[in-house]
Amino acid sequence: MKKGAILGVLDSVERLGNRLPEPLTLFGLFSFLILLASWLAAAFGVSVVHPGTGETVAAVNLLSKEGLRRLFSEAVTNFTAFPPLGTVLVAMLGIGVAERSGLIGCALKQLVALVPRRLLTSTLVFAGVMSSMAADAGFVVLLPLGGVLFLGLGRHPIAGLAAAFCGVSGGFSANLFLTALDPLLSGLTQPAAQMVQPDYQVLPTANYYFMVVSLFLIVAVGSYVTDRIVEPRLGPYQPLQSQAASNALEPVTAQERRALWTALFVVVLGVLACAWLTLPQDAVLRSPQGDLKPFYQSLITLMMLLFLLPGLAYGVIAGTIKSDRDVATMTSETMSTMGSYVVLAFMAAQFVAYFSWSNLGLISAVTGAGMLKATGISGIPLLLGLVIVSGGINLLIGSASAKWAIMAPVFVPMFMLMGYSPELVQAAYRVGDSVTNVITPLLPYYPIVIAFAHKYNPKIGLGTLVSTMLPYSVGLGLAWSILLVLWVTLGLPLGPGAPLYYGR
Repeated sequence: MKKGAILGVLDSVERLGNRLPEPLTLFGLFSFLILLASWLAAAFGVSVVHPGTGETVAAVNLLSKEGLRRLFSEAVTNFTAFPPLGTVLVAMLGIGVAERSGLIGCALKQLVALVPRRLLTSTLVFAGVMSSMAADAGFVVLLPLGGVLFLGLGRHPIAGLAAAFCGVSGGFSANLFLTALDPLLSGLTQPAAQMVQPDYQVLPTANYYFMVVSLFLIVAVGSYVTDRIVEPRLGPYQPLQSQAASNALEPVTAQERRALWTALFVVVLGVLACAWLTLPQDAVLRSPQGDLKPFYQSLITLMMLLFLLPGLAYGVIAGTIKSDRDVATMTSETMSTMGSYVVLAFMAAQFVAYFSWSNLGLISAVTGAGMLKATGISGIPLLLGLVIVSGGINLLIGSASAKWAIMAPVFVPMFMLMGYSPELVQAAYRVGDSVTNVITPLLPYYPIVIAFAHKYNPKIGLGTLVSTMLPYSVGLGLAWSILLVLWVTLGLPLGPGAPLYYGR
């Protein structure tokens, strides 16, 4: 397809998407449609058998007396328990001080001076992919930094935000190191494999080699799409009036340099403190069993402190913080900018809850897996079919583990009987699960992406965001699938002790 045709398709997606109501209204409409769909599905007795548990999962009528009671009584709980809400607001307390004290702007100036301009996009995408080590922190840290960095270079900030979003979300499964996702998925793959071979073991390192190589593929695709498709399509950026006076590329003064070194020293102390709280066997952030679960649960608080404390140090030395009143003002101003996100999060939380309560997402996932199984295709075409179905189901269910809990008992035994290893099936699933993250409004963090984009374009709509991210989704889907096919064709191991084939 020619470049002009691609841009034409993206423009059409944008126009169609922007004709939709505001995201807040859209989530409200989605919620209403889920209520109607749950009533219809329950009336027709729609149900499926869960492939993992063998239990029958039936559609739940949310318009019944019990359902309506739940809608009213748990609305507040849905909102306050919405995972991204606390994560975003707590992290933004620290980020707000670091930004408004001048620390982030000064650090970005130094980054621009040290990193060649041609490598900035790939550096941003790389950092986004690597951020999965810190769970979801990349969404609230790297996305706004990507916009600020591109703006400071005179580039379009939405392109910087998109590049960071590509790395953080589209490349969530890849990394140079093992993340919390690896043992989570292998723990679901193993019992599925034991349906065929009771003593089969799936290690957390099952896809390590493949995911390390995938990291560099994602960086290459993300950088190319940003520089060659997304940013040229966005065109020159016209700064808002509030941004016109700012110039992130002004020289760093001697006082700012001293403040920056002080902040860096505080960061180093903070990292050492985190290590002290985590690494010893009886450390504070280890459970009594010795695992790091308390550390992972504390990541957002630690992230907030690792921005707040250096921000305070920088502000005091640079003169931007003269009293505690300045800090209170900075945090208050930061929270005031999050007002639209908070409102959007309320409605998004209701929709996610309704979708879960109705069992419609679970039923859709099981049905999709069954349809693929019934096609009768095998081998690599079936492997690519798994990628496509995983990506499609990901548009409805955001949780990687929830989808794999449904799909693993179906596909792992099926592929094992065809001679392919459980590790290979898991790798194919991870590809599909990642590539559509950036285009599904049902991703819990999508509202925060829209909120950050509004900083640069208050009128940006869902259509603009989806059309901006669609080239990343298509590019990653094609490139990653090709890599998977080449990997199988060449017979390369997926990880330490993780074969491609079973029973050979």
